[in-house]
Amino acid sequence: MSTQLHTWTWLTWLAATLVAISVTRNLFYLTLILLCLLVVYSFIEDANQRGAYPFSLLRFGILVSVLSMLFNMLISHFGETVFLTLPEEWPLIGGPYTLEALVYGLTNGLVLFGILIAFTDFNQAMPVRMLIRLIPRAFFPVAVVISIAVTFVPTTIRQFYQIKEAQMLRGQRMKSLRDWLPLVMPLLVGGLERALQLSEAMTARGFASAAPKGGNTAHRLAMVVSMLWVMAGWVVSTRAGWETLGLGLILAGALALLAALWWAGRQVPRTNYLKEKLRTGDAIVLMGIVVIGLALYFPFEWIDRSSLYYSVYPLLQWPDFDPWIGTALLGLGLPAYVIGLRKR
Repeated sequence: MSTQLHTWTWLTWLAATLVAISVTRNLFYLTLILLCLLVVYSFIEDANQRGAYPFSLLRFGILVSVLSMLFNMLISHFGETVFLTLPEEWPLIGGPYTLEALVYGLTNGLVLFGILIAFTDFNQAMPVRMLIRLIPRAFFPVAVVISIAVTFVPTTIRQFYQIKEAQMLRGQRMKSLRDWLPLVMPLLVGGLERALQLSEAMTARGFASAAPKGGNTAHRLAMVVSMLWVMAGWVVSTRAGWETLGLGLILAGALALLAALWWAGRQVPRTNYLKEKLRTGDAIVLMGIVVIGLALYFPFEWIDRSSLYYSVYPLLQWPDFDPWIGTALLGLGLPAYVIGLRKR
């Protein structure tokens, strides 16, 4: 698949996207981030040669933004630009309706839409097997269960399209809720059949039928003690003057927990048939993420970070725009550039 960047590259890109969306409510920056995410989505969708969902992602985002605007306008009556006033005695909806509340609701809707697109891009670009490999070997039964749960959604979507096309060939038209019954029932029956076939196949292969080894209790006890150690450090850090000791206990407990997980994973055999390698495309995307981090957090004198902390209250004004931050945020669209290069 031409969308295959390294797993940790995609995870780093997703984390950088979520951080960029979370640190600002500036409409200019949010719009720029959304455009980058939509471009990445279009390249991934084109590379996969299939749609992600049976509905338009852009229409869904518009719906979320409109609902967020209306909801915030109805419950929040703050701001100085009043364009409508209802009687105060009306419950919930009574009071002034302001332009500031409307724009603030739009901002929250764009944030939710951006988070949705970011996870959609990540889900479409990352094969499930690569995500499952991130789970520690000590929890291999959990990895199997998660892989089954994650692959259920795309399998159900494919079956949905197949049943819909078959029903349309028979002359079925989806005009009302009653017309959807011939589609829902085969979808439900097909899902149950797949579940039974999968359970029979796993039973035939002896999944989870082997008894645990005799020495498996030691590493479990080590993991429990490590987690208790971390909790004790957190409790100690809440006392005045003991913050340093508490932080030290938390770090020591976290390291002990990682060591216990590694110890437990060594007792589980594992074979890697495909090893990932960092390539030039990964370096390009990671460099863009580093530039975003420097622009958002490094104290450069020529960058105006006050534009990130924009608020519509108490009076709506145009947000400021720093060209350095705007240019850095374009780095979120670098996966689209890499995918486009690999398609040539």
